[in-house]
Amino acid sequence: MLPKRKVVLITGAGSGIGRALSIEAAKRGMALVLAGRRQDALAETGKLLGDGVSCVVVSTDITRKDDRERLVSAISRAHGVLDILVNNAGVVEGGPLEGCSDEVIARTFATNVVAPMSLTRDLLPLLLAAKPSRVVNIGSIFGDIGYPGFACYSATKFALRGFSIALRRELEAKGVGVTYAAPRATKTDAAAAFAKLISETKMSMDSPDVVARAIWDAVVAGRDSVYAPAPERIYVLIQRLFPKIIDWSLARQIH
Repeated sequence: MLPKRKVVLITGAGSGIGRALSIEAAKRGMALVLAGRRQDALAETGKLLGDGVSCVVVSTDITRKDDRERLVSAISRAHGVLDILVNNAGVVEGGPLEGCSDEVIARTFATNVVAPMSLTRDLLPLLLAAKPSRVVNIGSIFGDIGYPGFACYSATKFALRGFSIALRRELEAKGVGVTYAAPRATKTDAAAAFAKLISETKMSMDSPDVVARAIWDAVVAGRDSVYAPAPERIYVLIQRLFPKIIDWSLARQIH
């Protein structure tokens, strides 16, 4: 278990995996900073953390520079350092590429890629002040397996995975680790975008609390990545070694 009072920022903490990560972090004795767009949702997460938990709530849109600066200032005032940054906030856009407008593509990349990169950069002084510290990027199994009908979403998660690998190598000597998490379909409101796919493929789904525990276990162990359990983990290995097998399998599902 991590030592008491590690300071952790979780973005997208108002629901789904972000809320579950917050609750699990509180159980492990961490001091929390919860960020998200909806103040009411963040307040609801705060109520679920239990008594005696140190919690700072900052309603913020991390795609906006001014909001990121306000978030950095709030952490600086409250703690002066940041031990763990969890880049969890994201949007899920499903559907074929021809149905994705410029606005949808821009919004998906702004939230899933540009915002976590920018926020990590903005928070580096606080992470370096706390070293050893860690950045945790919440990706998806679709960041390894590009899925038809989710080209835009998959592209953002591929980008986030690449960012995580490069950042880990860049910051290792400075005492900042990076963990990339790739959960499979999770029982959250965002899963509505995958509803048809989940139904047709009988895809396995995990509860947010199961995902959160696995991610925090990986963070505690200092692991570079954490993936969904089998069979998805096996599919990732096949994708990397024998991608044509995945092509064939997905073609069968589509037809």
